[in-house]
Amino acid sequence: MGDTVLVRETLYFGRNRPGGGTVSDAEWKIFLAEVVTPRFPLGLTVLEATGQWRGAGGAVEQERSEVVTVFHPDDEASRRSVREIALEYKRRFEQEAVLRETAPTCTRLE
Repeated sequence: MGDTVLVRETLYFGRNRPGGGTVSDAEWKIFLAEVVTPRFPLGLTVLEATGQWRGAGGAVEQERSEVVTVFHPDDEASRRSVREIALEYKRRFEQEAVLRETAPTCTRLE
């Protein structure tokens, strides 16, 4: 079986809430089950991380983060699904941004 050309999307979700507090583990699991998994049911990878960034207010903030990686065909439906995930996270948890990293890649199941 040969290589398959796909797009690797990595999304970085900060868990601090702008008004204080954090996105709880239960809220994250619900978001993953309700929003992310239905759009990429064939599989994804989730890593826990600590992130740091400077928001619009100018302060550097460190926060617990979730990093989600999915592989998908280079088509509009998949790109729309990734955009919807980021928009829903921002809406649901009042986030300023979700970082999205996109790269072409070749994959192979061994």
